Amino acid sequence: MAFADTLGAVGTFISLPKGKRTTTTDSSTKFIAAAPVNGKIVGECIALHRGRTTMVWQTSVKRADGKLCALVTQTQLVIEESP
Repeated sequence: MAFADTLGAVGTFISLPKGKRTTTTDSSTKFIAAAPVNGKIVGECIALHRGRTTMVWQTSVKRADGKLCALVTQTQLVIEESP
């Protein structure tokens, strides 16, 4: 589920205030259906929470026919950059 994890991390990164960085503290994947080999998949990532110290993102991974393959929820910690 690196695809979904990457989408959540990118969402957090572009939402970070200046001087902050992020790391994943929790990631949960629920597999719903298989995706065909060499088939197209689509990921849609939404922010469930954009707080000062954490952000929570949920990514839906769907097949080309729109059937849900997986649902990934991840929590990102927002931390100060080291000087």
